[in-house]
Amino acid sequence: MTVTKGLMSGAEWLEADGLGGFASGTAEGIRTRRYHAALLVATAPPSGRMVLVNGFDAEIETAAGRLALSTQRYAPGVNAPDGTTRLENFSPEPWPQWIYAVPGGKILQELFVPHETTSVVLRWRWEPDEGGARNGKETSGAGPLKLDVRPFFSGRDFHATHHENGAFRFEPESVPEGERWHFYDGVPAVLVRRNGTYHHEPVWYRNFLYDEELARGLDAVEDLAAPGRYAFDLAAGPATLIFSAPDLGLDSFAGSATELAESLAKKETARRSAFSSPRLRAAKDYLVRRGAGRTIIAGYPWFGDWGRDTFIALRGLCLATGRLREARDILTAWAGTVSQGMLPNRFPDHGEPPEYNSVDASLWYVIAVHEFLAAAKAEPKLETQTPALMAATRAILCGYLRGTRYGIRCDADRLLACGEPGVQLTWMDAKVDDRVITPRIGKPVEVQALWLNALALSAREDHQWRAIFTQGCQSFRERFWNEARSCLYDVVDVDHQPGKVDDRLRPNQIFAAGGLPVQLLDPDKEAQVVQTVEEKLWTPLGLRSLAPGEPGYCPRYEGGPLERNEAYHQGTVWPWLAGPFVEAWLRVHGSTPEKKAEARQKFLLPQLLRFDLPGLGHVPEIADAEPPHTARGCPFQAWSLGEIVRLEKILGDERPMMSTLGKENEET
Repeated sequence: MTVTKGLMSGAEWLEADGLGGFASGTAEGIRTRRYHAALLVATAPPSGRMVLVNGFDAEIETAAGRLALSTQRYAPGVNAPDGTTRLENFSPEPWPQWIYAVPGGKILQELFVPHETTSVVLRWRWEPDEGGARNGKETSGAGPLKLDVRPFFSGRDFHATHHENGAFRFEPESVPEGERWHFYDGVPAVLVRRNGTYHHEPVWYRNFLYDEELARGLDAVEDLAAPGRYAFDLAAGPATLIFSAPDLGLDSFAGSATELAESLAKKETARRSAFSSPRLRAAKDYLVRRGAGRTIIAGYPWFGDWGRDTFIALRGLCLATGRLREARDILTAWAGTVSQGMLPNRFPDHGEPPEYNSVDASLWYVIAVHEFLAAAKAEPKLETQTPALMAATRAILCGYLRGTRYGIRCDADRLLACGEPGVQLTWMDAKVDDRVITPRIGKPVEVQALWLNALALSAREDHQWRAIFTQGCQSFRERFWNEARSCLYDVVDVDHQPGKVDDRLRPNQIFAAGGLPVQLLDPDKEAQVVQTVEEKLWTPLGLRSLAPGEPGYCPRYEGGPLERNEAYHQGTVWPWLAGPFVEAWLRVHGSTPEKKAEARQKFLLPQLLRFDLPGLGHVPEIADAEPPHTARGCPFQAWSLGEIVRLEKILGDERPMMSTLGKENEET
């Protein structure tokens, strides 16, 4: 895929390292987020993330003079230098590549992150115009081809910004073919390998401006340190710069920087070519190491691994793609975190205790375990860790049956009650200071669907859950049907007041009709739910979180943190909900080849057409409720992509999910 200059605005690329770190930026090359960086590493994978190398300026000396190959954004809104004027096109395949036009030819710039290393490789190559020599000895009238690259360093938390100070250490330590910097105590050192020469010219670059942060109402201005510049002669051959945290063994590589870059590029090319499509390769970006195990990053650039997101995304990223070993490792790692029947919903980035503040994460875990074990039956040699997984699911159900934190308990009607003032327990979890935007205290509809599915699936192995499921299912059908609106109530027993209901039209009810293994409604009511949701909530990018016309409906997700949090689940579209909706639609209309083809054309294709914006090769977290449904929030979201991949399998994608599934599983 090539992104032409006219389409670059807003497009972002991602290079994930498989450890929680990543490189990211824009197709235009202008950094617009505090998270855009060339080297951003996880110091305690996948957490403790720090920005080490923020970016760089590059310029080329030709017969026409010195010409910029980069552009920065500075406060109060100035772009300099003018490198974007020479940018002809950008391609994210097989990794980010930029082509700049200069007199006599073009400069190809490329960047890639080798998998499971805290490093980034940058290379520049001269391509003369047609008819010019390509042996590096002649430049077709371009004159000298002297490339200068000046990197910008910080050494800060990836959520923060950096500012000029006297503590930054500009002086590097010399190493063979490179330098090593120790910016601050407690910050990983940066090792540089290069095939050019280093010139020490320390200076601060002040007032970088990040427009996306400014639009989000956050700190958007930063100062960065520039210790010096690297000089290369492109007429003599390609230029190479490798930045890394020096705990990789790369500093012990016996060859040159050029040879190291070639070796890493060869390995990355082979790894990436194992995937049959960019979507399936993108799915791998979210699967990362946590200690000796694995987990899933909820989204880039700012999310960590969240319980709820992990178990929802796992169904698409792992089960639908055949990555059963990774699914097993993730589920096994999380099995050891059960506390009072709950799984943590979030591991903070700086080693604080895990946060047990979700009613549904644990139930999604039970669903994921049973779906994994069902899929694993096709691989009899796969060690599934069944005893550990089943012990965790039993601990969850027993904890919920007895009662646990935040009023979570199985009530007399065998439905699951939950919630306390000031706590957000469901996936609609926006909170401003002490105010929960959508508290949903009582018995939320999707929590009941998850609870009843968890009971039904567990009853296949342990019959003690059968009676609870049967009673709960009967209560669900009697208590949640909203005859006046031909759909389900969003919450019953609101604020734990018996009989009080919330009848706002939300998408959560879809889980009673699709997206989960067990059918809870009779066919007639199921059809009415699907029709109502399709008519009121469906958009080309997924389901709205609240129907237009309902109290509190917000057509746009924009503004500062307060405005955005208030809009987060009040109309904003969530692409991940397309998965359960399309499943429900097929249940109602029939899963025939003809209906699957219709669903692909009607529901999946519109999403695929918007697939690459703003995150190239990925799916965004959210979008505006109203046309043109501008993508918002996190540009690279795990469960959004996971549900697209899962839908493609459900709808019968003719292409193989991965060209070398067995080999990929062995590698991971």
